[in-house]
Order: sequence, then C-alpha cells, then structure tokens
Amino acid sequence: MTTPKADAVRTRFAPSPTGVLHLGSVRTALFSWLYARHCAGQFVLRIEDTDRARSTQENVDAILDGMQWLGLDYDEGPFFQTRRMDRYAEVIDEWLRDDKAYYCYCSRERLDALREKQLSSGERVRYDGRCRELADPPETASRVVRFRNPAAGQVVVNDIVRGRVTFENEQLDDLIIARSDGSPTYNFVVVVDDFDMGITHVVRGDDHLNNTPRQVNMIAALGAEPPAYGHLPMILGADGSKLSKRHGAVDIREYRSAGYLPAAMLNYLARLGWSHGDQEIFSIDQMIELFDVKDVNQSASTFNPQKLLWLNQQHIIAAPAPTLGAALAPFLVAEGVNVSDGPPLEAVVEAFRQRSETLADMAKSATYCFRDELDLDPDAAKRHLRPVAQAPLEATRDALANLEAWDVDGIEAALRAVADRLELSLGKIGQPLRVAVTGTSVSPPIDVTLQLAGRDRTLARIDAALAYIADRKAAAGQ
Repeated sequence: MTTPKADAVRTRFAPSPTGVLHLGSVRTALFSWLYARHCAGQFVLRIEDTDRARSTQENVDAILDGMQWLGLDYDEGPFFQTRRMDRYAEVIDEWLRDDKAYYCYCSRERLDALREKQLSSGERVRYDGRCRELADPPETASRVVRFRNPAAGQVVVNDIVRGRVTFENEQLDDLIIARSDGSPTYNFVVVVDDFDMGITHVVRGDDHLNNTPRQVNMIAALGAEPPAYGHLPMILGADGSKLSKRHGAVDIREYRSAGYLPAAMLNYLARLGWSHGDQEIFSIDQMIELFDVKDVNQSASTFNPQKLLWLNQQHIIAAPAPTLGAALAPFLVAEGVNVSDGPPLEAVVEAFRQRSETLADMAKSATYCFRDELDLDPDAAKRHLRPVAQAPLEATRDALANLEAWDVDGIEAALRAVADRLELSLGKIGQPLRVAVTGTSVSPPIDVTLQLAGRDRTLARIDAALAYIADRKAAAGQ
C-alpha cells in the first residue's frame, strides 16, 4: 500500500466473494469510483473474503471481470483480507494489552439463554457485559475477544447522504472482534483496513448504517478520525420489494451477454439515486465532472428494466462506429456467422443502430449481411412473396444485375426506375424485395439493406424468392 496524501480523497469498494457482482453492488462501486475520479483522488478495491466457507475464487473472478467490463478501474488493489491476518492479530493483541478489548468466556448456551430472556421481556438484544470486568477468568480453552465499547456518550455520524444520525453508546454492545478460533470478524477487519488504507470516504449501502457507530468507536480506539460516511438507499423492484434476481439483480455479466453497453449500465445506475437537473443521458466523462455524493437522494430508487433498455439504445445510437463495431463482433459470432464474410462492421452498426435496443438484437437482425443461407419468416413470405410480386421482382433483378457500381445511390436509382416503368409505388417493389433479401419485413432502408447484403447474395436471394413464388403458384394450380 502506498502512503496517501493528507488531503487526497480515497474511496473503496469492498465486495465479498460470497456472490457475484450485481446491480446493487455495481451502483455502490460506481458512486465510490465517480467520487474519487471527480475529486482527482484514488479508488481502492478490497476483496472481503474472511468468510472462507462461502468465498470462492469463481466469485472473485466474476467481480474482477465485471469491473473490467464496466471500466471501473482501481488505483490500488485488489487487496484480500485473508492475506492480512497477521495485521489483524497485531491490533487485537494491542487492544488487549491496552484494555480496549477483553476476553469473553461466555458459552453459547449462556448467550442463547440471555437472548431468549431479553426477547421475552422486550429488551434490546445485546451482550450484558458479564466478562467486561471479570477478575477471575474461568479455566476454559474457549474464549472470544470483545471490543470494549464506550458505556456512555453518543456517536454522531454526519452522513453525507442521510444527514446527521445519532447513536447512544449504551445501546451498543461489546462486539466480538475475534472468534474462539482466533479468526477476526467483519466489523473489526473493515475498521483496520479503512485505517491502514487511508480511506477518507466510505460510500456503501444503508444496510451498513447500524454497523457505523461500532466502527466509529473502533476507529477511535486506533487513535484516528473516522472517514466520512455516505449510506446509499436501497434499490427496489417494480413491485416495491427489495431488488432480487426476479427483478434483474443478476450477475452483471448477464447484461453484457444480453448486449448492453457498459456506458449505458453505468449511466442507468448513476441515475438510480442521483440526478443533474432533468438530464437523462450522460457520458462517463460527464458523470465524473458532475457527480457528488452529497447530491444522492435519501429515498429508495426503483429499478425499471424498460428504462435501462431505452438508455442502452440511446448509447448505441451515440457510440462511435468503430467502438460499436468491435463490440458487435462477438454477438455476430454467437449467431454463427463469419464476420469477415460480409460488409464492414462499421457500416453494419451505422445501418442498424437506430433500430436496435441491444447488441444482441443488432446481431440477430444483421445476420442476413453475412450468411449465404436465409431463413424466411413464414408470415412475411406469405404476405409479400405472392404471385403479384413476381414481375416486379424479375424486373428488379435485371436492373440490379446490370448495375456498374454496387452502392446506395446506384441501387436507389435502379429501384426507382423499375417502379416508374411499372407504374408502382416504391413500397410495392421494396417490401417484397426486403423479404426476399433479409427473410423478414423489417430492415434498414431498402437501398442500404441491399448494399449491405452485397450483389451476389442479393441476386441469389431474389432468385430463391422467385422460385418460392413459382412453387406457391404451382401449389395453387395457377
């Protein structure tokens, strides 16, 4: 770890690898990252893996992969708590020597009985301090270490998001900081980590608010000032309940697989609790420039998948074509096409970006540009590839086959010439032609559609459509 500058803002994101990265944790990471970048500070990544029974390397990899995809780069880390056990033991030994902590010998049976008694009498459930001033320790190998919390006074947290919150020390019990096997507990190691890493601002979910007074008292025991805290309100599902998998709180990488852009995900999550006037669409640079934790709303936000989809489309529309083309390539490969056997990807994204909500949608719609085989939509073929379309398609094929240059202007001129000669609207020619070339009744403008398909594929597909019409006529006895 480096020694931070005295006035440098240092935030941290501290996920537990007992699960993957989901929307709620990504928003926490984003707000911490944005504030650090806004203040030209540092953003630290810490993996809180002390729950060895539930932490997995697979989840660590999922967290790192998700953050890389989103572009949430970190200046230090990742640090792993399991690699800092000597440091935690050192602090516990110091606190025992300085009477800031003490051994507790109470059995599980006694603590369970105490809990039941307190619950039945309506008391606050808390440790009663039996071992706090114990003069004659019992002879037992089983003991834990408890922090000696101040018995009186208040802890005042000037929360950046929630405002002033006051806690009475008499309501806080003496927290266990080391279990009977010597392993340190969450609230303790977090305090040591934040102290050692010079964290100045802790941005986290409001489910951690009740931990804060205990942590503030332990930071004081280290002889330090606490960081500034900002507790974010939760994200709710559309039904008003806590966000869960059924609402979309899945592995963030599932959104990548579905074709969402990382910039759109970050834009949407930033707007879940933060705003800048009526602006909806933000670039990463704009968010860095404008974001401040103190502007985060105190009320819970509701996840709206349709709004996310809309934002994703706006970012698809605005993204540079080279960037979008590179992002589209793996989705085309997933559709089973060879991306080198078709038009430039930049041309594809320019043609489809206005009509695609996700990259997966775009790839699915654009497969006709790369495949020799074509799957006809039965409904579209039945409606548009009728005997009445035979003559216009034959005339169109002849005109297209004789084009000198296969470009948008030449294709459009050839189609208009056929329409004028046959005294038909362009739509009467364009729609059967669209179905013949793409297999569906929806595509970019017909001249762009044909240009992307290429001369050889276009002519071959018109031939296939004419054969389809001939078969249809034969079946009808015409």
